Amino acid sequence: MGVDFRPPLDDIAFVLEHVAGLADIASFPGLEQADLATTVGLLSEAGRFVAEVIAPLNVIGDTVGSRRNADGTVTTPPGFAAAYRQYVEGGWGGISFPTSIGGGGFPWVVTIAVQELISAANMGFSLCPLLTQGAIDLLLHHADEVQRETYLPKLVTGEWSGTMNLTEPDAGSDVGALRTKAVPADDGTYRISGTKIYITYGEQDLSENIVHLVLARTPGAPAGTKGISVFIVPKFMVRADGTLGERNRLQCLKVEHKLGIHASPTCVMEFDDAVGYLIGGEGTGMRSMFTMMNNARLSVGLEGLAITERAYQQALAYAHDRRQGKAPGATGQDSSPIVDHPDVQLLLARMRAGAEGLRALLYFDASCVDRASHHPDPAERAKAADLLALLTPIAKGFSTDLGVELTSLGIQVHGGMGYVEETGAAQHWRDSRIAPIYEGTNGIQAIDLVTRKLGLGGGAVVAELLARVEADAGATPALAALRRSATWLGEALATGRLTDALAGATPFLRQFGLVLCDWLLQRMAAVPGAPASKALVAEVWRTRFLPEAIGLEVAVTSGAAAPAALFAR
Repeated sequence: MGVDFRPPLDDIAFVLEHVAGLADIASFPGLEQADLATTVGLLSEAGRFVAEVIAPLNVIGDTVGSRRNADGTVTTPPGFAAAYRQYVEGGWGGISFPTSIGGGGFPWVVTIAVQELISAANMGFSLCPLLTQGAIDLLLHHADEVQRETYLPKLVTGEWSGTMNLTEPDAGSDVGALRTKAVPADDGTYRISGTKIYITYGEQDLSENIVHLVLARTPGAPAGTKGISVFIVPKFMVRADGTLGERNRLQCLKVEHKLGIHASPTCVMEFDDAVGYLIGGEGTGMRSMFTMMNNARLSVGLEGLAITERAYQQALAYAHDRRQGKAPGATGQDSSPIVDHPDVQLLLARMRAGAEGLRALLYFDASCVDRASHHPDPAERAKAADLLALLTPIAKGFSTDLGVELTSLGIQVHGGMGYVEETGAAQHWRDSRIAPIYEGTNGIQAIDLVTRKLGLGGGAVVAELLARVEADAGATPALAALRRSATWLGEALATGRLTDALAGATPFLRQFGLVLCDWLLQRMAAVPGAPASKALVAEVWRTRFLPEAIGLEVAVTSGAAAPAALFAR
């Protein structure tokens, strides 16, 4: 079932050097150890670890899944707990966090590279470390000194894990509708009561403790998002000496039965007068949680790339082994490997170009995290922060949409056998399908792009980026169409035609993603001494992907989506 995972280390190193600009990032104060040779050595070891330890658990994670026991505990698939212990022992969770809290002090783009390897090897496994990294980021930026000293060291090692508790049965994308209560106690803590759903790794047997970050309302808090606060609610209370005490008043009521990522327990969590610790002031919960969510959105976008890479490797191997018919120009009596048939070649070419284009986009986005945090020039930090804000909804939305499409092509390469679960091809598509939904649906990403990010700097951030695209990749018809789309959307917003602008948001996000990936692939192809495959991949993107961006202008600028009569009951 399936094929062994081969970490694409050469492709990752090329993108780190020529797209992310790792050498430049490694010149920033505090990141000097991240030279290319050191980083490639680290990634080689990470690749060995995930290929030997985590990837072999992918199928059993899918077929067995995580289960809730009668006492409310959750058992993860066989081998997961042992693999997680090795993950902790290897220190993989803290690579890019400050050395002052036990991290490795590497750039964030290096963590993104490690995340790609783990997610491609086993997406279900990867979600526990991913949520923990987001929790660390929130606490690092918003918790007080005592909270940081209490929780960060064990979260950085991975001995403890973290979760994000936002969604409730009646509060999904509309977070402001949540009802979970936080009542002040005499000792300065709060008592948290309510039900949260879709809590990834809300209960499990991997880590010693689970640090739940929970959004809730204090008494008298205003309606909507302004009345939301965020609390630390540990599974086990932490004593003054750092040891674990009694269990807090919270439990897993259910593990959801899902289309994919079966290894990842998606929990319904009940908090019943659980002890919670306020982070920041009351009413600052959404500001704090967005730190975690923005971190996670880049990582979820990465899942679109990772699962595409895994599906491509399997489809390519199958296409070489499977024989059917005679390919054009074939001689002899034997049937041809299907990889020799032009239609299969096109499917595989789209998958490979998709993976390389998404890798370039996501690593470029991640490099903005490092520039915004560590560049010695404040003006450059500000520019990088604006670019990061613009790119993140595109990276999340476009990458995850494309991941679903390309993993579906992997099934197509397998033909009927792709529809048979035993081959493992279908798992990649099933696992990928959640990524356009969680961490803010892709529709919300598109709305964010158009209503908040398009006007950054009075439109200067978009204009400067597109000028860079033109300088490197030329004045293509697709770029011209994207510029016209951006102008039309800006005018629609300025004249109060919000419905028209929102109707064009989703095709605009895709149009932007298509143009950006073309730009980065053309840049890689132009690198002196680049492997010949880079030019071939860039040509596939320009001929097989980019033309779509021209046609999307009509979808962007057509105004309101459809007559309401279409949706009458």
